[in-house]
Amino acid sequence: MTELSDIPESVSGRIGQTQYEETGEFPVEQGYIWTTCASVQNGNPLYWDAAAAAEITGGQIAPPTMLSVWFRPHHWSPGRTEAAVPLQAHFDLKEDLELPEAIISENTITFHDPVRIGDVITSRQVLRSISDPKTTKLGTGRFWVLDVEYVNQDGTLVGVESYTAFGYVRGDV
Repeated sequence: MTELSDIPESVSGRIGQTQYEETGEFPVEQGYIWTTCASVQNGNPLYWDAAAAAEITGGQIAPPTMLSVWFRPHHWSPGRTEAAVPLQAHFDLKEDLELPEAIISENTITFHDPVRIGDVITSRQVLRSISDPKTTKLGTGRFWVLDVEYVNQDGTLVGVESYTAFGYVRGDV
């Protein structure tokens, strides 16, 4: 396997660059929030009681843990000719580095401003790093870090989700 310096410029040139800036297919809406909260029996009044939310947060908000919900595309929508894939930059790296298998080994979320009912969220993917080749129990490959930055319709940063992935070729380790 090649070293980091041997990665094609078409791949290494993406480090630090914004890719796949996409606006969510639907605005943040109460029905998704209630369904999500009901599924985990989350009775927090911030998500159920408009008066409590107004007093505590200046209006209704979505649970912070729903941040990625607002950018995940439906697999089908009218007029779409191909299935939409979240984290397209990740799948591009697998293909371009010829690493057919991959796992997400770490995921962290940093929350900024709250996401509010009616917000329209735009996400953008930023490749932060690619490691030199590594061999693990899974095989030989590379780690990479991708950030997904989320902003609302006003351009205000609402959160950043960081993914560390390991793309690899299976091996007898």
